[in-house]
Amino acid sequence: MIIRTDYDKMAQNGRKMTESRRHKLEDKSQSTRCLTAKTVHRMPYGKICPLSSVLCFLASVVLMVVAAGCAVSENSTLDSRYSILDENQDEDFDFLEEELDEQIVEVADPLEPLNRLMFSVNDTLYFWVFKPCAETCKAVVPKPARTGVRNFFHNLTTPVRYVNCLLQGKGDSADIELRRFLVNTTVGVLGFGDPARDKYELQPVEEDLGQTLAVHGMDDGFYIVWPLFGPSNVRDSLGMVGDMFLNPVRYVEPWETSVGISAGKGINEGSFHIGEYEDFKSAALEPYIAMREAYIQYRNNKIQE
Repeated sequence: MIIRTDYDKMAQNGRKMTESRRHKLEDKSQSTRCLTAKTVHRMPYGKICPLSSVLCFLASVVLMVVAAGCAVSENSTLDSRYSILDENQDEDFDFLEEELDEQIVEVADPLEPLNRLMFSVNDTLYFWVFKPCAETCKAVVPKPARTGVRNFFHNLTTPVRYVNCLLQGKGDSADIELRRFLVNTTVGVLGFGDPARDKYELQPVEEDLGQTLAVHGMDDGFYIVWPLFGPSNVRDSLGMVGDMFLNPVRYVEPWETSVGISAGKGINEGSFHIGEYEDFKSAALEPYIAMREAYIQYRNNKIQE
């Protein structure tokens, strides 16, 4: 009986403990549910999360649209800029082509094989004979003396320029040449000085018979390269022969002396231009063609002055 009673008490105590534990667990569970309910009530994640996702999606779509619009706008701006640049470039190219068409001079050259041969001969003579003589003249003769010699020969050939000014109807230019001759021959001591230009500002007028023939309607003819004399054409060759009769050096006797004086004049003049032919030749892709075009263009400019 005593043992049975103890077991009953123990069973009752166990039941009580079990019930009390169950009640505690229920209370704890209920308190947890209440806390969860309160938290859910305070922060409605079920509503916020979908809303935030939608807003993020809309924001990303807006950013993509804005970026695409900027890219399209930038591309259209670049295309417009490129189109403007292309139009400007086309206009520039057209303008350059017009300038080149104006600068390029057409000249007949039926003697091109022979002219090329003469060009090579003159080129060889320049480097083997003329240039060494000009460099020697420059090294030996002081520049003031060489300048005086150049002025003397220029003053001596005044009849060539004076007559051609008259033949072209340029009375003012003829008057300038006559006044220059008088001043330089007297004050300039036979033309070794040039007080007409330095003191009286009378600039020389460069006219020859080739220009006179062009003024009166004669065309170039065809291109010719003469040995020693260099590039020319039919019209200028005739003019060169005619000008010889107005050059006082031609009437010096014997003729060997006349040729020597002319050679000395050319060497003295070349001493002022050493290196120019070399620069011209090195800059030209085809020296013969470049020399031909440069000569014709130079003569046309002289005629138009």
